[in-house]
Amino acid sequence: MADALSVRGVDCFYGETQVLYSLDLSLRQGEVHCLLGRNGAGKTTALKCIMGLVPARAGSIRLGDVELTRLPPHEVPRAGVAYVPQGRRLFAEMTVAENIEIGLMARHMGSDVREAVLDLFPVLRERLRQRSGTLSGGEQQQLAMARALCLEPRVLLLDEPTEGLMPSMIAKIRQSVATLRDRGVSTILVEQRVDAVLKVADRVSFIENGRVRETVEVDRLREDPDIVKRYVGVT
Repeated sequence: MADALSVRGVDCFYGETQVLYSLDLSLRQGEVHCLLGRNGAGKTTALKCIMGLVPARAGSIRLGDVELTRLPPHEVPRAGVAYVPQGRRLFAEMTVAENIEIGLMARHMGSDVREAVLDLFPVLRERLRQRSGTLSGGEQQQLAMARALCLEPRVLLLDEPTEGLMPSMIAKIRQSVATLRDRGVSTILVEQRVDAVLKVADRVSFIENGRVRETVEVDRLREDPDIVKRYVGVT
């Protein structure tokens, strides 16, 4: 299967402190690829580096034929990569409709894209006039994803989308990710919840000290949960 996104030999730094070391990662077409690791392992930095928010000092990040490291950060979403950061970062005083409109404006998308996004997250259709800051945590996460999907990305980056959510809302987020996979969107998912990973992932990469230590098919992870314990410390 062809790669939707390829990360090869990437080094990233915060100032003079190196955080990623020759990071190698591949995302297949139509795949959900989860990144697992302890806090501070480099998972979020990997997503930020793909988006150009933390520049890569070495290596290559390719989206198809496009070398993302050569693009300024504001051009990466236009190339086809969308990012939902940890904490959602919505415009709290704006309505749901206004937050979605911001997503549409980024690539001059029309009402057909807006309707497709609202079909995926129907609760937002009922909340269009509501200020986003008054939504529940799960509804805010859906809005953050909806805004990103207004870009019609080929690749979606999600940083801990189930953090702090109740089980029913976690199931809805997980189902949304699965639906996007069926529609051909390739997703990199950073998670701390192993149970959430097992139910939606195709492959899992374990990041430790800024390096990918091992990548496994999710079926192998189900058969050998000690792999998780080795890298993350929980099962």
